[in-house]
Amino acid sequence: MPFRPVVVSCVLAASLLAGCGDSADSANQRTAPPPRSGETTTTQVELVQAGQGEGEGEGAFDPRAIYEGEAPGVVTIISVFGADDSGPHGESGGGEGVGSGFVISAAGEIVTNAHVVTDGEGSDARAATEVFVEFADHNKVPAKVIGHDPNADIALLRVETSGLKIRTLPLGSSKDVEVGEPVAAIGSPFGERQSLSVGVVSAINRSIRSLTPFEIPGAIQTDAAINPGNSGGPLVNASGEVIGVNQQIRSTSGGGEGVGFAVPVDIVKRSIRQLREDGEVEYAYLGVSTVELFPQLVERFDLPAERGVWIQSVTSGGPAARAGLRGGQSGDEVRFQAESYNPGGDVVTKLGDRPINDADDLALAVARYQPGDKVQVEAWSSGKRRQVGVTLDERPEEPGELP
Repeated sequence: MPFRPVVVSCVLAASLLAGCGDSADSANQRTAPPPRSGETTTTQVELVQAGQGEGEGEGAFDPRAIYEGEAPGVVTIISVFGADDSGPHGESGGGEGVGSGFVISAAGEIVTNAHVVTDGEGSDARAATEVFVEFADHNKVPAKVIGHDPNADIALLRVETSGLKIRTLPLGSSKDVEVGEPVAAIGSPFGERQSLSVGVVSAINRSIRSLTPFEIPGAIQTDAAINPGNSGGPLVNASGEVIGVNQQIRSTSGGGEGVGFAVPVDIVKRSIRQLREDGEVEYAYLGVSTVELFPQLVERFDLPAERGVWIQSVTSGGPAARAGLRGGQSGDEVRFQAESYNPGGDVVTKLGDRPINDADDLALAVARYQPGDKVQVEAWSSGKRRQVGVTLDERPEEPGELP
């Protein structure tokens, strides 16, 4: 039966989701055979809290201590996708993929990427028929998918903990991550279990692809090697705290070429909380398309603020449109510095209590709210500032405009 990897299609010509990239007919890639039903081993029941290694100095980056402390809580995830009926023997559409994950609670909760345990995107995604989790001590047990969030590419799994040694990884914060700080990625690149790579944070506040038309804001870019099979594994800081979930590489060859991306842990926490409670995640929706301000743009179009985002269009009937926020005049496009702009739209400088400097700020600010919440938007037009009350909608599956 042909092996079907779980990797979804390219983001751009040069971007790949990094999870579940092992294929049986790919050179130099190995995948464990599917576990047979009931074939598990157990060890003494024990919960071990992860922490810094002995002798590790405060703030020091010690890859060996990080590996010793955190790797036992990193798992390999094997997803099996059942055959459909389209082939002569029902083999079409079947396959298996390998990704990574990590334990976050004594209840056996495990975080990974949604694309590790699903195949496809958006409403067309299908769930794996079986999911198995292999621990660092070689225990391999079935897992239940509690839910997945395609907008953040995050899934929450749970395993029965009886007879297992559970090591949990602490969740840090991504809001204070700085460019240049050292990080470590642990996972199963190309199916090679319990692999460590180290590097630094190369950039912050990137926007990366999700499994929907909406991008994931605030992503962490790193030069720590992120390869197929690393997806769902933790990106940890010098203290061993998870600051992101490794999600994709950007590459022209399909290999790790120094540009990897992780979903920021603050977004992951939001997904986990709602998946745990409801099995799904709701997102608020503003319904605008914007461009970031820069000095020359402000001068060319005589815009009323130096920082913020300039609304180019609003979704017809969407929250922004209903509240009276104005987009640009689409019939009067003006070319400036090799780009086209629609003049006349509002400039947004604040949403709620959050200053808005770029599109990422706006997306992150909207993500703090739930559908139905009312929020004040500070908008400028014709040199005047006004406060606009907007009641947010639920994010649609196929929007005409991104928020």
